[in-house]
Amino acid sequence: MLQLCKVTKALFISNARSACSDDLIQQEAVTLCINVTRQQPFPASHVALLRIPVYDDPNEDLYSYFDACADRIADEAARGGHSVVYCKNGRSRSATICLAYLMKHRQLSLADAFTKVKTSRSVVEPNPGFWAQLERYEHELKKRRGEAGKMPA
Repeated sequence: MLQLCKVTKALFISNARSACSDDLIQQEAVTLCINVTRQQPFPASHVALLRIPVYDDPNEDLYSYFDACADRIADEAARGGHSVVYCKNGRSRSATICLAYLMKHRQLSLADAFTKVKTSRSVVEPNPGFWAQLERYEHELKKRRGEAGKMPA
């Protein structure tokens, strides 16, 4: 069954087959497609496109894309747009990017973000390497927030 799974009002997660359905892209008013693969296609619809060229391999560096992807999703939402994040099966890479967004822009813990994404798409399961990168990101975000609240002496 083709479907885009709603994570938030402005964010969807899916597999490549569903994300390349122009009918679904139009139905959900998607304005940005984030393709977290090296080889999967983009939909033919006229929407903004962003490719994150990584394999579903625990050794791949997805961490370095977290801030840029999270900010892009947030910017799209602020303009009233909708984003879909997808990878081949909609399980590991796409879920990792959605989790990073929820942690950065919704201030959710990794555990709470995972529950939210897993509730919207039951098959999500970041690989162990991506999970470790998310734990590092959670620590980094806490550090940033802590330092942002401190006044210079």
